[in-house]
Amino acid sequence: MLALERQKKILELLKSEGAVMVSKLSAELGVTDETVRRDLEKLEANEQLRRTHGGALPIDEGSYELSFERRKVLHVEEKQALANRAVQYIASGDSIFLDASTTTFYMAKEIKNMKNLTVITNSIRIINELAGADGIKVIAVGGMVSDNQSFVGAMAEKNIAENYFADKMFFSSKGVGDNYTILEGNEQECYIKQRMIANARSRYYLCDKSKIGRVGYMKLTSLENIEYLITDAQLSEEFSDAMKENNVEVITI
Repeated sequence: MLALERQKKILELLKSEGAVMVSKLSAELGVTDETVRRDLEKLEANEQLRRTHGGALPIDEGSYELSFERRKVLHVEEKQALANRAVQYIASGDSIFLDASTTTFYMAKEIKNMKNLTVITNSIRIINELAGADGIKVIAVGGMVSDNQSFVGAMAEKNIAENYFADKMFFSSKGVGDNYTILEGNEQECYIKQRMIANARSRYYLCDKSKIGRVGYMKLTSLENIEYLITDAQLSEEFSDAMKENNVEVITI
């Protein structure tokens, strides 16, 4: 199969599946991973797709909220590093809120062997990951199941607001705007996170460098409502000053 034919096939698969992985493409096209990567580089140079860790997404994916499965292939190493750092701030006896982000899913994988923890979450994937883990009590907030495999809606929001409180909350979001407002791209998830923020004693915002300056259409919260920012980004002087003014401790990895 010629390069142009392969690249056409890649774009067809991308359109039908919404995301493609190098390993699957190499098997589908009967070529090596390196050949697929060169094809993806060529297509990205032509602005026909956007490469990710291990695959690619359509060029316009940033215009809407990605599904969990698509987000899971984005910035994997960075999210795992953030998760590993965040877990260091969890101690035996803690009760914690975990949102339905991919970064907190990686956190769930890291805490499976910890003891005497209570995890309150709206993420069905986190619930399944921690189910049966000795020493961890898992509380599902209930409610309507979203396409993101998470509990959302009025019932979930009310349940958190009235019944659940935690020592710490760990969460991510769409990004941080130019005015340092934390933004979200999913309305239902935004409301859930706001309820968790209100009922947590301390809040840890996990933000990889790709989200700095990234736009979301909905305000999740302000810097004054978080205590810790865990990031791999090199913050500008203005950003660092905004953290200090709002008494946010920056934890870098």
